[in-house]
Amino acid sequence: MKRLLEGTAVRAGVVAAVALAGGLIVASPAAGVATTGSVVTPVTVTAQTAALARPRNGTILYDRISGGQGRLKIRNGLSQDGVVILVRGRTKAISIYVRARSTATVTDVRDGTYRIYFTTGTHFSRSKGRFTRNAVYQRFNDKLKYRTTATRIPGWSLTLNPVRGGNAGTSSVNPKDFPA
Repeated sequence: MKRLLEGTAVRAGVVAAVALAGGLIVASPAAGVATTGSVVTPVTVTAQTAALARPRNGTILYDRISGGQGRLKIRNGLSQDGVVILVRGRTKAISIYVRARSTATVTDVRDGTYRIYFTTGTHFSRSKGRFTRNAVYQRFNDKLKYRTTATRIPGWSLTLNPVRGGNAGTSSVNPKDFPA
């Protein structure tokens, strides 16, 4: 597959087609094909590849309730990426992508009481809002309360990996009940 057309030069405006394993690959320099000497290599981004593109650390995936002064710092010491979701009442408020062995911060959490859910895994699908492989779904047992006053701006720090002497318990969540 590395060398689709050997000995054939592709010029601008000329389309080259090669039958491969029952399919047809059309390659054109104007349509995203890299040419190297006499070898043509198609550069293709499929819908599946784009859907599985790994978000940057700290990417806000969903933001329905923000604009407050509260902060939430999240440390992911695991070997897999994670998504943390804040739920206020029955409403999904904010979700943030935290890459493996990274830290991310949400800086505009509104006052209220939040249940914190998180999922870890590989191959995150933005369209589904879930990891498509090795997914684990959990929630913190305690809720986080944010209440801003004239002298206090609320802030919390969470760690997704187990910590010796940690004070936050977690529970498994059925994937069907997870707020994606």
